[in-house]
Amino acid sequence: KLLPKAFVNENTISEIQGVYVPFWFFNGQAYVDATFDGTKSISHRDGEYRITETSHFDVIRKGTVSFTNIPVDASKKMSDEHMDAIEPYDYNELKPFSNAYLPGYLAEKHSISAEESMPRAEERAKNTALSLIRADAIGYETLTTKYHNVQLERGKVYYALLPVYMLTTKFQGQNYLFAMNGQTGKFIGNLPVDNGKY
Repeated sequence: KLLPKAFVNENTISEIQGVYVPFWFFNGQAYVDATFDGTKSISHRDGEYRITETSHFDVIRKGTVSFTNIPVDASKKMSDEHMDAIEPYDYNELKPFSNAYLPGYLAEKHSISAEESMPRAEERAKNTALSLIRADAIGYETLTTKYHNVQLERGKVYYALLPVYMLTTKFQGQNYLFAMNGQTGKFIGNLPVDNGKY
């Protein structure tokens, strides 16, 4: 709704390129231990006053979360934000490498090692594990984290190439980059904003 009208009417695509982007896939387990402050409130009237009583609870959760195929793009040329945003892929559809898939596509070799990619994968695993264990603490009006500890156990690491379409367009002297999941068609990119409409 906020797109400049000229961007829609006059925009021309500079380039579309299919690329096989290298990814590392990480597997493992996260052991989570967390304590939350949960609250429940009850309100009642006492004459002209409304009294609210708030009870506080120590909510303790512990658990194990298993992870399979946490993807981290292994190309310095590709934007991490774009590659994260076009997920997910259906990893059941992965095929053994064959040169028959390459015609018409660029194919990159990884420029980031598995060891360099590990911190991003671990950060994703920790955040997801904490989110899942927090979601298990239901029935409280508020939930504040008091303590959390996540221990990760690394598993196997795999390497694969995933199909991405990169689209570049130019508008008023500025380049705009878009990425599309070559398997699902999920599309992401930055768009100009019409300040008048905004």
